[in-house]
Amino acid sequence: MILPREAASAGATRRPAAAWHDGWVQDDRSIGAQLQLPYGTGPRAAGAAVPVPGVGAAVVFVRRRRARHYIIRLRDDGVVRVTVPWRGSRAEAERFVIARREWIARQRHQRALALEATRVPPEVEARLRDLAARQLPARLLELARAHGFAVAGVSVRNQRTRWGSCSPSGRISLNWRLIHVPPAVCDYVLLHELAHLRHLNHSARFWRELARLCPHHAEARRWLRSSKLLAC
Repeated sequence: MILPREAASAGATRRPAAAWHDGWVQDDRSIGAQLQLPYGTGPRAAGAAVPVPGVGAAVVFVRRRRARHYIIRLRDDGVVRVTVPWRGSRAEAERFVIARREWIARQRHQRALALEATRVPPEVEARLRDLAARQLPARLLELARAHGFAVAGVSVRNQRTRWGSCSPSGRISLNWRLIHVPPAVCDYVLLHELAHLRHLNHSARFWRELARLCPHHAEARRWLRSSKLLAC
């Protein structure tokens, strides 16, 4: 890090940028060696999972020589991994994590949903599919009435790679796994399929119609992509 001459002469240091990444980050262990934070050994040593007040997960702090920002990554085991810039501080890294505790909680919740959807016992899945068969069509028809759509028919299926589909005849098919997702995200999928009743494609006119029906559609799509609830 290069400091201005005046700052260097005064002994001042520049605080690393507190940017963050709200997705998965490559854990590149080939970039430099993993060095300890300046706290010696014990529970505060680098690589040790430690609790942080207000964060419902263990946190590991790792200092990287080439890192320019504080970066958060949720590991597969649920531990939060925080990359700390070379001249960053542990105290600032902890404040950085605490400020993003809601994002961490959402990511952990999505992971839990994904595991629930792929590992539930057969009897539990049967009950969930029955619940989906009763609730999803009812909600779709409610939205259709509210927005002036005529639906020829609704079915709930076990698709592996799609959340829903709409046929040229006006029949809509929904994935039973929508029972797992937050209500606002579920409504997005239902409105997406309803919009296909007017535009059976993904043209600009379709996306304008969907934006009118569902202003939060971009956020809902991001949630679905990161949820890993489907095979796609």
